[in-house]
Amino acid sequence: MKLDIPLSLRAQSIKPSPTLAVTAKATELRTSGKDIIGLGAGEPDFDTPEHIKAAAIEALKNGQTKYTAVDGTVELKQAIIDKFKRENNLNYELNEISVACGAKHSLYNLFQAVLNPDDEVIIPAPYWVSYPDMAKLAGANPVIIKTAIENEFKISPEQLKGAISDKTRLFVVNSPSNPSGVSYSKEELAALGEVLLDKPDILVVTDDIYEHILWGQDKFVNIVNACPQLFDRTIVVNGVSKAYSMTGWRIGYVGGPESVLKGMRKIQSQSTSNPASIAQAAAVAALSGDQTYIHESTGIFKQRHDFVYESMNSVDGVKCLASAGTFYSFPDMNDLIQRLDRIKNDIELAEYFLEKAEVAMVPGSAFGTPGCMRISYATSMENLEKSMDRVKNVLAS
Repeated sequence: MKLDIPLSLRAQSIKPSPTLAVTAKATELRTSGKDIIGLGAGEPDFDTPEHIKAAAIEALKNGQTKYTAVDGTVELKQAIIDKFKRENNLNYELNEISVACGAKHSLYNLFQAVLNPDDEVIIPAPYWVSYPDMAKLAGANPVIIKTAIENEFKISPEQLKGAISDKTRLFVVNSPSNPSGVSYSKEELAALGEVLLDKPDILVVTDDIYEHILWGQDKFVNIVNACPQLFDRTIVVNGVSKAYSMTGWRIGYVGGPESVLKGMRKIQSQSTSNPASIAQAAAVAALSGDQTYIHESTGIFKQRHDFVYESMNSVDGVKCLASAGTFYSFPDMNDLIQRLDRIKNDIELAEYFLEKAEVAMVPGSAFGTPGCMRISYATSMENLEKSMDRVKNVLAS
């Protein structure tokens, strides 16, 4: 007889990652013989560039297989400092850089290090699925600012101002955005920054993980570039996963105030300790070496985006914004849901597409925006063409 062992209130308060759940369901159906096309995964479909893999092999040969400092090797931290200076015009010292097991891990460490019970974290929706649950795991309360396709899924300064209370501790901004693909302009970020300048107790975290997968504006900017006065209380989060197709290598990093990073290091020292030494050596090569891969892969993502964007907007009842970056489109399907019999919401619509069209997407409810659907085009053009045809054919029938 199996015991029904009760879980902690902490574990019960959060939900599993919906994107991983969709991927797992698609894999299960594929194993049973279904020809499932997965448009749910949030990782590039390209291999890690050869010079990065070669650096990892060289590190193995040289015996770089021991513990490193909890927050990363000096070599990697210096490469990150150089990257921030070269690409973002941000200046950091070694003690203002920390490396973790992915950008997700960096964010988790940050939330654990700065949030107390009943603190509030302002999160614009649509949001990356983990932000609210990370806040809950730290005992804090996520405060969600709703947006819609009509305002390009972007919050206004007035909305930000209205969401701030005396309990607000952290504001999260992700641009380009997972799941919407939209990117705030420098002027829009500066306007949000002006609101925050009047609230010196609020920390800012900018999640820049899709920085390099960008085509909707001439140059990437984050909120610190737009409002430099926020530098001393902003934590810049990034990593090598998306830009260099290194999702499995698990290297993320942050630049920020030494006092905050000191707390993050303590959290990490009692949980995972250092990221893998071999992956750190590979990340040095990624950040410091040939950047050709980024330009080539971004061009391919843009071509796929254009196809999905046009395909979705050709479907009656679907509205789709042009993405400025990432490898996601986030079409609004509310009108389509209203038109379909027996489909009441985006979750049922995702199940419908999975069962009838054998196409896996992630419902917008997972990202705080019901009625939308996240489509990942981190797959081949052949798969995208097949999946769009299947969806159109199922809806036509």
